[in-house]
Amino acid sequence: MTHDAFGLGLHDLNNAGVYAIGEGDEAALAAAMRDAGLLVRRVDLEGVADKRTLLARLAAQLDFPAGSGGNWDALSDNLRDLSWLGAAGGHALFLDRIDALRARDAASFDTLLEILDEASQYWAEQDLPLWAFLSSGY
Repeated sequence: MTHDAFGLGLHDLNNAGVYAIGEGDEAALAAAMRDAGLLVRRVDLEGVADKRTLLARLAAQLDFPAGSGGNWDALSDNLRDLSWLGAAGGHALFLDRIDALRARDAASFDTLLEILDEASQYWAEQDLPLWAFLSSGY
């Protein structure tokens, strides 16, 4: 599969952002991202239905530095740093099983989307892509 099989234009920073993907697309898309030189990280959000649990799960699965806080500002700050992950070519985040959060805490889901979009824009200004893919399952 080529980098352009999904039609995303992986090497164009203007295309990086937040995308919903269907079940079954993740493996091939993650492989294309790795082939494009991006660090791929998967976050399993199964059972996450509120802000507190979301922030804790993201912090744990993205290895946020200890004491980085458990609020939206800390999430935004951490997504604009990510230096501890050591990705020179950019990032691709796969947030799986997002349905419980979307159904039970729509406000937190919307805030998450905003923060991911802002982080992607920030990274584009640094000439690095940050892609975020949200899916219902895995």
